[in-house]
Amino acid sequence: MSPFLCAHAGDPDWGAALRSCLEQIGAGLRDDRRPNLGWCYITDYYTPAAASILAALKQQWPGVHWVGTVGVGIAADATEYFDAPAMALMLGELPPGSFRLFSEAKPWDGFEAFTALVHADGGTPDLQAKLKALSATTATGYLFGGLSSARNQHMCFADEPLTGGVSGVAFGPEAPVISRVTQGCQPIGPRRTVTRAEGNYLVTLDNRRSLDCVLEDLGLDLEISDTQLGQDLAQTLVGVVAVGEDAAAKPGQFGANAEVRHIIGVGRKAGLLVVPERLQNGSQVAFCKRNVEAARNDLLRIVEEVRAQASSAGGIRGALYVSCSGRGGPHFGAPNAEFEMVREALGPAPLIGFFAGGEIARHHLYGYTGVLTVFAGAA
Repeated sequence: MSPFLCAHAGDPDWGAALRSCLEQIGAGLRDDRRPNLGWCYITDYYTPAAASILAALKQQWPGVHWVGTVGVGIAADATEYFDAPAMALMLGELPPGSFRLFSEAKPWDGFEAFTALVHADGGTPDLQAKLKALSATTATGYLFGGLSSARNQHMCFADEPLTGGVSGVAFGPEAPVISRVTQGCQPIGPRRTVTRAEGNYLVTLDNRRSLDCVLEDLGLDLEISDTQLGQDLAQTLVGVVAVGEDAAAKPGQFGANAEVRHIIGVGRKAGLLVVPERLQNGSQVAFCKRNVEAARNDLLRIVEEVRAQASSAGGIRGALYVSCSGRGGPHFGAPNAEFEMVREALGPAPLIGFFAGGEIARHHLYGYTGVLTVFAGAA
């Protein structure tokens, strides 16, 4: 099987960007290659032209099925496009019958799915439940992907433009993938157990008021002003490991099952915190902050793990990296810094991705993480 091919371009005119991408891919597309799956990621500057872009791709490569989404940022190889009109494409050749596109209107019924790439609109009703249900229908339970992060209209592609819902492509055992999650936050205190939660209200942790616990972990006095408290909590996040999930991790780190959520409110009199998710008694939580150095080290760790595993499976044919829109841009200190790290550590395989409004791995919906997935096999 051939390695994948990718291309990227930025231009105020989407037609010019598309022509540039077609030329880049055409230069490497030999006559003996038969691509059958394509990825298309565009920034939200091109949202109004999404249908036209997809139609042009289908006309150029009639035998290729296309998946993708819209983001505030996209990337390919070592180049990131943030808040700029751009597109990134990748073409791959997979064994016939090894994948199937799906959407809520066209499920993958009858297909033996081992894993699935999922794109979704974050406003989809019961999204978490849908991800869990989708995960349960795969042999491995593993999903990977992310949410559209467009500032105008959220949109995904599965051979047609789709607004709302969940869509993507399911892969069978003949199309092996290797995937890892990298965390972007670091705990600032101990892991605690939720002993009383009422809906979105986090009332007690370890039978203590949750507000007292976060103040202790932040080193703040109980008499702190409302203004200062609001500012400090705005910079503080909650890492949650649901009941029944493995909470194992090295000290000072989160495991892959931790989902990071914002603190969106506080009740000083009752000593409670408000989070944008219904929590269960018995869940494990730890207060945390974004940490650039921890994020960099963890990213390099998971890339090395993926590369090492892929080397024993024939190598890397192509790679997809979905990062949080809150990680991209200046978070790592310079433009292109995140994808440059991935590119340098991963090697020369084609790499594309986008900056999401939430990242998907297994049945979890994450924040401030990155999800790296490679397609393995001898090129």
